[in-house]
Amino acid sequence: MSAAVIILETQENASHNLIIQRPPAGLSLQGRIRVPGDKSISHRALMLAAIAEGETQIQGLLLGEDPRSTANCFRVLGAEISELNTEFVRVKGIGLGNFQEPFNVLNAGNSGTTIRLMLGLLASHPGRFFTVTGDDSLRARPMSRVVKPLQQMAAEIWGRKGNSLAPLAIQGQALKPIHYHSPIASAQVKSCILLAGLNTEGQTTFTEPALSRDHSERMLRAFGAELSIDPETNSVTVTGNAKLYGQKVIVPGDISSAAFWLVAGAIVPGSDLVVENVGVNPTRTGVLEALSMMGADIELENQREVAGEPVADLRVCSSQLKSCTIAGDIIPRLIDEIPILAVAAAFAQGTTIIRDAAELRVKESDRITVMAQQLNQMGAKVTQLPDGMEITGGTPLMGAEVDSYTDHRIAMSLAIAALNASGTTTIHRAEAAAISYPNFTNTLVEVCR
Repeated sequence: MSAAVIILETQENASHNLIIQRPPAGLSLQGRIRVPGDKSISHRALMLAAIAEGETQIQGLLLGEDPRSTANCFRVLGAEISELNTEFVRVKGIGLGNFQEPFNVLNAGNSGTTIRLMLGLLASHPGRFFTVTGDDSLRARPMSRVVKPLQQMAAEIWGRKGNSLAPLAIQGQALKPIHYHSPIASAQVKSCILLAGLNTEGQTTFTEPALSRDHSERMLRAFGAELSIDPETNSVTVTGNAKLYGQKVIVPGDISSAAFWLVAGAIVPGSDLVVENVGVNPTRTGVLEALSMMGADIELENQREVAGEPVADLRVCSSQLKSCTIAGDIIPRLIDEIPILAVAAAFAQGTTIIRDAAELRVKESDRITVMAQQLNQMGAKVTQLPDGMEITGGTPLMGAEVDSYTDHRIAMSLAIAALNASGTTTIHRAEAAAISYPNFTNTLVEVCR
């Protein structure tokens, strides 16, 4: 076997084409790799450090564009955050309730986590006025899911389309505590309300229909917040007027980034990959369960706990995948991994059905439409459903011209599909991968044999 030809080509408009040519004799994936720090944990570490008293040291922070947007916003609000040029970052917090009123508009870039979580904090700062925006993609993504519960807490927020789209203007208020029953399981909505409750007199409770990722709860407790959790009702309560204190935070590898290599190792014949130091928080391991249902050969090695988060090395070997149904309560625990699971399904025997994932239509792109269109362009058989996809696997994929639609997870999913497609695949606007995985292309070259 010879290695794939992988070229990152810069265009005149500064976008990049990722060109992947699988050799006629095929290839395999071998080696031990590490993925970037968990994006969800990185955001929350920066935010809580910024509103804590004293200094926080963060090790393993994701150095992608989204955490940089979070850091830039909280610098404007008064926190001292060292440059994000190494995976070791220092933050000198300003204490809860002490945001400066910014001279300029806060820009969350492409990061939905940044803007939605930050809204809870901004709304709870009485007497200060804030304006937040983002890039074209973020300004088209729905904000009403956090705006409405914040308004129930007496927040004053204005925006486009009935206060549902950014730019958003916020007049900080003394909020009142509520018990919010969310119609959807969403870690972003939950985190926003809990952060608003931190600076609100009394107890604020959030209940969701299924358990979403719990990084905020774990980290809030680590920083000193008072939380109570009822697992039977999927409820969490935070006590207001909290005092947070600087901590040492170690960010594990992002399972969402690891998922690309788990699928790659499963579908490319002769592969044997180990992805080290991956966070395996039970609220995030839906992708492991889905791949297990599909017959993937994945083992958890060296299981341990790091800074309150479970961590393991994940070993994947190639295997013949089979179809399955992915739906129901597992969806909130793998929502970000559905694009790469769609790639796995394209190489599985039988028809895989993904349902209850309408949330994918309001991510960085409409991930249902985009993944269906782009995989079909490569010869797959994907049918869109209102809330998911139906994917009939087993048809050999062919190289094609495809597009990321500036969505990082689409770009990387298509790159993994290209490893097992005959001929040459060109992925337009592949630079989107840097949002969550700046070194993705380098790692791709490293593991191909």
